[in-house]
Amino acid sequence: MSANPSYLNELKQTGDFLTLSRNNEWHLDAGEFVLDNGTRVNIHDTGVIEFQPAVKTTKDVVYSSAVHGNETAPIEICDALITQIINGELILKQRALFIYGNPQSINIGLRFVEENLNRLFNGYHTVEGVPMNNERTRAAKLEQYVSDFYARGELGSSRCHYDLHTAIRGSKNEKFAVYPFLHGKPWKKSQLQFLLSCGVNTVLMMKSPATTFSYYSSFVHGADSFTVELGQVKPFGENDMTRFEKTKQTLTALISQNEVQYPKFNANDFELFAVHRTINRTQDDFSFPFSDDAENFTGFAKGELLATDGDTPFYANVEGEAIIFPNANVALGQRALLTVIPMNIDSNFV
Repeated sequence: MSANPSYLNELKQTGDFLTLSRNNEWHLDAGEFVLDNGTRVNIHDTGVIEFQPAVKTTKDVVYSSAVHGNETAPIEICDALITQIINGELILKQRALFIYGNPQSINIGLRFVEENLNRLFNGYHTVEGVPMNNERTRAAKLEQYVSDFYARGELGSSRCHYDLHTAIRGSKNEKFAVYPFLHGKPWKKSQLQFLLSCGVNTVLMMKSPATTFSYYSSFVHGADSFTVELGQVKPFGENDMTRFEKTKQTLTALISQNEVQYPKFNANDFELFAVHRTINRTQDDFSFPFSDDAENFTGFAKGELLATDGDTPFYANVEGEAIIFPNANVALGQRALLTVIPMNIDSNFV
């Protein structure tokens, strides 16, 4: 660690970690300082900043954004929180790690530079025969920063990770979350209550492992972890931040309070969906029969065409089968479409 990186004094004065990260797209020397309120600030790398309050903590909280660089609203939310913490306007009661996943993709206004970062976690960044690139190297580093952060937590602390996104398409359910596959462990009603407090009442239950950042934290570290979609992609300056106020307030409360009380659980507050199937693109000739502005959660009648992969058509095989994350331009072998069907609260929720 550099004893006194040159950026520290300006960061302490402005709290502007986002600009610092954007100006150092792939690397930033580590540094640290202590706020007047006793909170220790550790900069581990570009886009990776940790806050350790002076008080005993019970939660280790990770907030990540910019895993896709053009998803600006979550970046703006995290930017505001980081600035408030450094400026002493927000006093923490819990440990917090903030991550801007891909600063260069923020600068070019695209989802990624060479490769989709959110397909490279849980070890998929290093594959025999596949050359490394900046995003693969970054995924490996981000996994290590999260591992180190959790390892330094208080014994018995709860772990959580909310990976904040906005979706390419509009959605009939504007805000929704993806609950990673838990390998038979029960889903938590308390986590659904947290999401509801964020303004998110729609949750997708995954049925298989994934390469996403949220799945990594859930599977490897046992964290309560979600991919949280907060609306539709818009450029910087075009987000109506009033639409994210409940989210920001809830994220703030989690790290600035000893305990947060949520309303009593009511199953009727939620729309839950189970992933029905995944359709991957395997051919150059891949297409959808619906328009580019078809919304997430659009349902199809049984027998309707959902996608065509080369000579292989895919038809809805359940009445009301709905589409999520359709993207015909993904790399060969990657997921081009999820389909979901409604599900109910059952005994696997605790």
